[in-house]
Amino acid sequence: MGLSRRAALAAGTGAAAALVAGGTASAAPAASSAAGQDDLAKLPPNEKIRRVYGRQKAKAGGTWYSHVTRVGASGAFETVVEDDADHVVNGYSVQKLAVATAVMDKVDRGQLQLGQKLDLQADIILGGSGIYFLHTVWGDDITVANFLTAMLLVSDNTAVRMCGRVVPALEINDILAAKGFVHTRVEPVANPNRFFLGTTTPHEITNLLTRLAGGTLLSPSSCTFLLGILRWINGYHDGIRRNMSSEERSRIATKYGADFNTLGAARHEAGIMFGADGAPALVYGFFAEGLADLDNYGATHPAVEAHSVLGRTLFDSIATTTAPGARLKTVVPKFQPNHGG
Repeated sequence: MGLSRRAALAAGTGAAAALVAGGTASAAPAASSAAGQDDLAKLPPNEKIRRVYGRQKAKAGGTWYSHVTRVGASGAFETVVEDDADHVVNGYSVQKLAVATAVMDKVDRGQLQLGQKLDLQADIILGGSGIYFLHTVWGDDITVANFLTAMLLVSDNTAVRMCGRVVPALEINDILAAKGFVHTRVEPVANPNRFFLGTTTPHEITNLLTRLAGGTLLSPSSCTFLLGILRWINGYHDGIRRNMSSEERSRIATKYGADFNTLGAARHEAGIMFGADGAPALVYGFFAEGLADLDNYGATHPAVEAHSVLGRTLFDSIATTTAPGARLKTVVPKFQPNHGG
């Protein structure tokens, strides 16, 4: 696992040079052709997913750790892609799924309420992704539901600190351990209410998502609350959900994470796709590091472009899928524009 961004920056120019060097290596793009596309169209869905994954991984470069499962004819999830899925990796903002899980676990146990309010203090504000740092003035009283929504919908970094005020780092790790996660942990610091986002594995994050979609990770109402945020179409669109209609996007709950370490750029995305009846139909976790294009956090990053191709392929494989026996089925309101008034 590469030296983290903060450690690399603290180490000075030598580490920075290694960081730049690590970000320039990439595999040669895989060739594509009309004939190749015709061949893909003839393949069974699972084999087509594996073939597209292999091509996009090679084209984007870097080192990938991935896990994809899809509902089969029996109604059970079957492994489609398993690529070094037990590798422990810095999860970056994908870890916000684990943080939200810990907060909602405390809600389920009656120790916290979604309507409970905390003040948004100036000294807690973090830049980077999110919305709170854009306010320029602070002091609002905001609910737990408010900062959870900001953390999952627009990956707000300040919201992570707000979560730490209600569930300290060590308690988050204890909750995750009690739920059976071995490697999914935040990294505590001297202040017990703050932490770095820590590590996970593709297997563990897809396990978390599968249980979330099935209503067993938390209470069914808490699972539905988190899924409603993750599925809303104002969320992240550059990767898996890029080439989708608004209705298709609403059938995908996704969380993106991006940063860098001494190996190079890291671009991750994990989520759930729902079938035509609202039942979970496919779960994916794509983690990639050692990538080039270090400072590109947009849709043109090679790994993010790979995610968009994979997203279309994955969704097409479950577009008409139904699972009558699913424990939990969820829907989100149809998006309707509103002109105010």
